[in-house]
Amino acid sequence: MYKFITLSLVALFLASCADKNAGAPQNAPATLPVMDVAYASANTDTEYPVAIQGKTDVEIRPQVSGTLDKIFVDEGAYVTAGQPLFKINDNPFRQQYNNATASLNAAEAAVINAQLEIDKLTPLVANKVVSDYQLKTAKANLAIAKATVAQSRAVVGTAQINLGYTLIKAPVSGYIGRLPKKQGSLINQADPEALTTLSDTRDVYAYFSLSENDFINFKAQYKGNTLNDKLKGLAPVSLVLSDDTVYPQQGKIDMVDGQFDKTTGAITLRAKFPNANGLLRSGNTGKVKISINHQNAIVIPQDATVEIQDKVYVFLVDKKNAVSRQPVVVSGKSGTDYLISEGIASGDRIVLKGFENLPDGATIIPDNAKKSVAKL
Repeated sequence: MYKFITLSLVALFLASCADKNAGAPQNAPATLPVMDVAYASANTDTEYPVAIQGKTDVEIRPQVSGTLDKIFVDEGAYVTAGQPLFKINDNPFRQQYNNATASLNAAEAAVINAQLEIDKLTPLVANKVVSDYQLKTAKANLAIAKATVAQSRAVVGTAQINLGYTLIKAPVSGYIGRLPKKQGSLINQADPEALTTLSDTRDVYAYFSLSENDFINFKAQYKGNTLNDKLKGLAPVSLVLSDDTVYPQQGKIDMVDGQFDKTTGAITLRAKFPNANGLLRSGNTGKVKISINHQNAIVIPQDATVEIQDKVYVFLVDKKNAVSRQPVVVSGKSGTDYLISEGIASGDRIVLKGFENLPDGATIIPDNAKKSVAKL
């Protein structure tokens, strides 16, 4: 009897619990923001490391050997074309020039003497006073004297050129680099180090390289039958300096190398930037930023993706609002958005956020407030 009463009480308790559980709410589907995937227009920026050089970078080297007597400029100074830079002791070269001039004068005097001899012998030979052999000899001596004059003039010209080389002038306008040689140094043409480097930086060139695949994609973005036609249609490019600031003036890509580097498999391009204020110098580094427009691209927020083991996934929503994890291929980045080349298509729906704990097959309640909009 006691056992029967106890069992009855237990049964009544379980029934009561069952009734309470029946009234309790089950795990309801989560309401999450969902985006309708559609084609859009977007710009992607790609950066490439660059080496900056002046429009003209000239090594200033001596053409003659000697002692460096004077230095007319300082490091970093701006000079104009034709301005004196260095003076080499010209005494030895001046003496060479004087000797060469004296030899020329003597040679010219010898020509006069040879001509006088011919003038004297000509009537004598005509009157058969002397043989014509002497006259022929005199004419030969005149020819030799004239050749000596020509040779002496060449020596004078060489001496004059060498004397001019003792004053080294700026071949172009630009900024002076380091001055490793000091006044009084012995210098010659074979020195491994130049006297200085002169850089014309009114315009600067930024050189950068593209891989073969990048170059093919780069060409495919622009219209034109030839490479020159494509270059004319290129949009201006930006220069990001080493401190991540953007150079205030944009440049233009104006040159593509004639061949790929066999060692690196890359090809060199050149962008030209104006530099009237002299903010850039040869040797600066940075990155050139190329903007490419993509039409009819799949663009989704980066926050709508998750990266797992070097793969990028989105959470795809099917017609029954069931969620499945879908791998995608990211082809580029535009601000905080990803450009997707594979994995999803226009018309698909993806979860924007709150998917961190969603298992595959889970059902959600879509909040369709978010839709992809073409970016202009």
